[in-house]
Amino acid sequence: MSRHAVTVRVARWSATHPWRAIGLWLLLVIVAVGMSVVIPKQQVQNKDLWVGQSGQAAELVEKAGLGDHPTETVLLTDPDGPLDKAAATTAITQLGQKLKALDTVQTVGQPVWSENGKAALVPIQLKGTADDASDAISKIVDTTAEVQQANPGLTIAQAGEASLDAGIWKQVGSDLAKAEKLSLPITFALMLLAFGALIAAGIPVLLAFSAVGAALGFYAPLSYLFPDGGSVANVVLLIGMAVGVDYSLFYLKREREERRKGHTTLDAVEIAAATSGHSVVVSGFAVIVSMAGLYVAQDMTFSSMATATIVVVAVAVLGSLTVLPALLAKLGHRVDRPRVPLLWRLNRRIGPGGISRRILAPVLRHPRAALSVSAIAIVALAVPALGMKTEPSDLNSLPQTIPEVRTFKALQENFPSQGGLSYDVVAQGGDAVAALTQLQGSAVRSGKFVVPQGEAIRQAGDTAVLKLISVLPEGSKNSELALRQLRDDLVPASLGSVPTWAVGGGSAESVDYGNNQRDKLPWVIAFVLALTLVVMAATFRSVAIAVVTTLLNLASVAACFGVLSLVFQHSWAEGLLGFTSSGFVVSWIPLFLFVILVGLSMDYHVFVLGRIREGVAEGLTPREAVRKGVTESAGVVTSAAAVMVSVFAVFATLGMLEMKQMGVGLAVAVLIDATLVRIVMLPSIMVLLGRKAWWPNRLHHQAATSVPDRELVPIS
Repeated sequence: MSRHAVTVRVARWSATHPWRAIGLWLLLVIVAVGMSVVIPKQQVQNKDLWVGQSGQAAELVEKAGLGDHPTETVLLTDPDGPLDKAAATTAITQLGQKLKALDTVQTVGQPVWSENGKAALVPIQLKGTADDASDAISKIVDTTAEVQQANPGLTIAQAGEASLDAGIWKQVGSDLAKAEKLSLPITFALMLLAFGALIAAGIPVLLAFSAVGAALGFYAPLSYLFPDGGSVANVVLLIGMAVGVDYSLFYLKREREERRKGHTTLDAVEIAAATSGHSVVVSGFAVIVSMAGLYVAQDMTFSSMATATIVVVAVAVLGSLTVLPALLAKLGHRVDRPRVPLLWRLNRRIGPGGISRRILAPVLRHPRAALSVSAIAIVALAVPALGMKTEPSDLNSLPQTIPEVRTFKALQENFPSQGGLSYDVVAQGGDAVAALTQLQGSAVRSGKFVVPQGEAIRQAGDTAVLKLISVLPEGSKNSELALRQLRDDLVPASLGSVPTWAVGGGSAESVDYGNNQRDKLPWVIAFVLALTLVVMAATFRSVAIAVVTTLLNLASVAACFGVLSLVFQHSWAEGLLGFTSSGFVVSWIPLFLFVILVGLSMDYHVFVLGRIREGVAEGLTPREAVRKGVTESAGVVTSAAAVMVSVFAVFATLGMLEMKQMGVGLAVAVLIDATLVRIVMLPSIMVLLGRKAWWPNRLHHQAATSVPDRELVPIS
C-alpha cells in the first residue's frame, strides 16, 4: 500500500484540511437528514409481495375488479360474563352514527351476535383499496376508542388488516425508540472501556450515529425504487451502529498505536490509512457484496433491507476515511483527553492483546488439538440446526401486547366463521360460478371449511371468486395444511373443467411467501459465498485464504442457526427473553442472518488477516506472524465484537419476535466468531498451513511499515 493509494491520499487531504473535511461531512449529514424530512418514505404495497399461486389469484381478482373492499370489525364483549344485549345495542348505535360520519367509511353493517351469547361484532367496509385503508385507519380506531370511553362497562375493540398493521407499526416504532435509547449509552460505555478517554470514546459513537441518520435520509428517495417493508429503520440502526463504530475503532486504534511508536500525528494518520483504512474499505466492500445477495431473493422487503444497509455501510466507510482523519489531525494528542483515571491505567496495564495472548499461547503450541476441540464445539452447536423449522410469522408469533392481536383472537374464539384462516378460490373461464358452487358444497360437507356469514360467490365477466374459512385454529402449520387440502384435493375435484383457477387469500399468501423464501435461500447462499470468495482471493491474492474464510463463515452461521433452534423452538428461554415460543424460526430470518453474518464476520476477519500478513511480510515465521497479528489486533477485535454483541443483544429485548430472533442470532454468532473462530480456529489453521496459506502469493521479507519521509512502504 503506497502513499499514492486512494485511502492514503484522502486521509492526507482530510488531515491537512481538517475544517474543510469536517464541514463537508456536516453538510452531507444535514442534506441527508433534510431529504428524510422533505421526501416521504414509501412503504411496500400488497402487490409488491405477491408470489406463487396466491400472487396469480390476487392478480386475477384485481384485473376482474373483484377485490374486496378493505374491512374492519368492531368486537363487543362484556369482561364480567355474558354480553348485556341492551347495553351492546346502545353502544352499536353510537358506533354506527360516528362511523357513518367519516368520509373513509363505505358502509357499517348490521350487528352479528355470537351463538355463545358472549359477543357481538359490527362489520365495517372502507372506501378505496387496502393501501388507502392503511392511510385512513387512525380516524376509525380513534372513533372506536371514543365509543369505548362512553361505554366503560363493555370491552369495545377493533381488528382488521389495516388496524393490525397499524398496531404492528406502532410496536416497531416503540421497539426502535427503545433500541436507540439503550444502544447509544451501552456503545459509549464500551468505547470508554476500550480507550479510557472521553473524546476517543465519543468519536466512534458520534460518527456511527451520524452515519445512521445520513443513511436513513439517503434511503428516502431510494424507497421509490425499493419501498420499505417495515424493517428498514431497525436494520439501519442495527448494522449502522455496529459497522460505524467498528470502522472508526479500527482506524483510531491504529493511529494511537503509531503515535505511541513516536510518529507524528500526520504520519500516524497516513499509516492508519494505509493499513486499517485499507481494511475498512475491503471490509465495507465485503459487507456490501454480502448484502447484495438479498437482491437474489427477488423480494421487495429484502431488497429494501439490502439497499438501506448498503447505504449505511458506504456512509460509514466514507466517514472513516474522510472526517475521522480530519478529527484526529485536529485533535492530535488531545484525542486521549480527558482521561478516566482508573480505565486509562487499566488499559495501559493490560496492554495490547494481554488477555488474548494467554489464550493464544496453547493454541499455537498445539494447533491440531486446538482445531479439533474447537471444531467439535462448533459441530455440537450446529447440530440442532438440522431440526430447524422455518415458518411464516402468524398471529401467534406477534406480541400479545398489541391490542389488535388480542382482538383478533377473541374474534376467532367467538365467531369461528368470521376470523381464522381465509382463502380465496378464483376461477376464470368455462362455467366458473357452477364449479365454485360445487366446490362450496363439497368444502362445507368435508367439515374442514365454512363460508363466512352473508358471503356469496362474486362474479365479474368470466371470473368468479369464492371465500372459504378453515375450521382449524390460527397457526402457520394449520394454514399450510388447509391450503394443501384445497389445492391438492377439493379444488381440482370441483374445478377440473375450469381453464384457469388459483387459490389465494391472506393465509395462502403467507404460506407462499415463506415457501418462496426457502426456495431462494440456496441461491442466495451460493451467490454470497461465491462473491466473498472472489473478494478475499483478490484482496489477499491467496486461494487458500479465500477458502479458509468461506469455511469459517459457514461454521459461524451453522452455530448461529443451531442456537436459534435451541432457543426459539423450545420454551426454556421464554422467561429469560420475554417471549412465548412459537415452535419455529420466522422464515425470513435464516436468509437475512446468513447474509448479514457473512458480511459482518469479514469486518474484523480482514483486519486480523491484514495484521498477520504484515508479520509474514516482515520476515517472521508463520507461527510468530500469527502470534503478532492476533495479539496486536486482539484489543480492536474484542472491542469491535463487544460493540456488535451489545447492540444486537439490545434487539433481543424488543417485543417483536422477528427482532428478538435476529438480535439473538447475530449476538451469538458474533460472540462465537470473535472468540472460538478467530482466536482458536483461524490461528490454528494458519499455523498448520504455514506459508502455504498465502499460496500462490509469495510474501517476501520487507522492512516494517514506517514513514520517515512520509513514504509508505508496500506491504503486499
